[in-house]
Amino acid sequence: MAERQDKDQPPSDNGAQDDNGAQDLEGKGGAEAAPGRSIYHDTMMVSRDDVARISEKAPPPPKPDQSELDEGSTTKIPVTELDEGATTKVPVSTSADDTPAPSTRTSPRPETLIEVQGLSRSYGSIQAVGGIDFSVRRGDVLAFLGPNGAGKTTAMKMITGFLEPDAGTVTVAGFDVRTHPLEVRRRIGYLPENAPAYGEMTVKAFLDFVAAARDLDDRARRLDQVVERTGLDSVLRQQIETLSKGYKRRVGLAQALMHDPEVLILDEPTDGLDPNQKALVQDLIASLSSDKSIVVSTHILDEVERICNRAIILSQGKIVVDSTPQLLMAQAPQHNQIYVRFEGHVPERVIGRVRDRPWCESAGIHENGEMVIAPRDGKNHLTEVLVLLEELPVRDVRLHEGRLDDVFRKLTKGVAA
Repeated sequence: MAERQDKDQPPSDNGAQDDNGAQDLEGKGGAEAAPGRSIYHDTMMVSRDDVARISEKAPPPPKPDQSELDEGSTTKIPVTELDEGATTKVPVSTSADDTPAPSTRTSPRPETLIEVQGLSRSYGSIQAVGGIDFSVRRGDVLAFLGPNGAGKTTAMKMITGFLEPDAGTVTVAGFDVRTHPLEVRRRIGYLPENAPAYGEMTVKAFLDFVAAARDLDDRARRLDQVVERTGLDSVLRQQIETLSKGYKRRVGLAQALMHDPEVLILDEPTDGLDPNQKALVQDLIASLSSDKSIVVSTHILDEVERICNRAIILSQGKIVVDSTPQLLMAQAPQHNQIYVRFEGHVPERVIGRVRDRPWCESAGIHENGEMVIAPRDGKNHLTEVLVLLEELPVRDVRLHEGRLDDVFRKLTKGVAA
């Protein structure tokens, strides 16, 4: 959604742009551009001769052949004559510290939306986050996992610019959090652990206030969209302080979505929700993920399996694993173990037949009467076991695929929760 340009952003170009973002040398009028004619870029006036000097690799553009110009046509500098990906646009906007802000008007959308390098933060002698590195691409839903006190919330606050890191860098959509905090906040929707709101305001008044603070266009349409997505229709006229914890959480999620950001940072978004509300929010996160980067902190590991395609586990401020939920589950101690229950006594020859398989680590009878088969290679051998059990009195067969809970406990063992 379009936002008002702040003082540190350049105003719109006066000339038209072609499909590649090349500036029309005509400016506001005239049939053709002469070699010395000036064109306007944001708030600077730049002559055509200056363009070659702006891009060190670009040679001076040739004067166009008049015979090749139709009546009323204009002259444009081909993008191929400049640096790769460059245009004639001259970025002149600066942040408060006069550091030039990177331009995104003519560049393709970045695929890596969050880049974290060497991020650290201590509280006195306690190191909350100790030099972590990771990146999040567009389309990723990253689970941020770890026991209480692992550094998840501290890291999220540094990514969003709410907390200054002791060391390291964070960039969001190409903007550094320290040097261009406003640009970062325009592109981030943040749901903190305890999302603050004005309790005396109604839900509608609060969301209207958020839209006005961000100076969004078409506020009524945006409000209708987020209310529908977050299921707040029935409490829209109700004061926030009278809402249940689950509804307050959804109001916080709605404000994070108001400006349709490229990046969502959600600290325990389903905390306090009932099962139906959790499913609604999980489905919403999944539906938003195609063109955004989403970071979700949660203690609900089933939620990770359902909506996340990556998982980072933090322990004592360090990343102990960065993988996918599927690969993490494969590390579970009982991953792909097979449990077989028979009608009556288990034939000894069946156990021996299974143990003879080269992939079999162990096979035996559990105290509850089940036969338990553990593979040494961690692979799924259910089909082969079923062939071995043909014509035997089998009651049921179960495949244990592993649980994230088991891996989480193994990787964070000994850390107080």
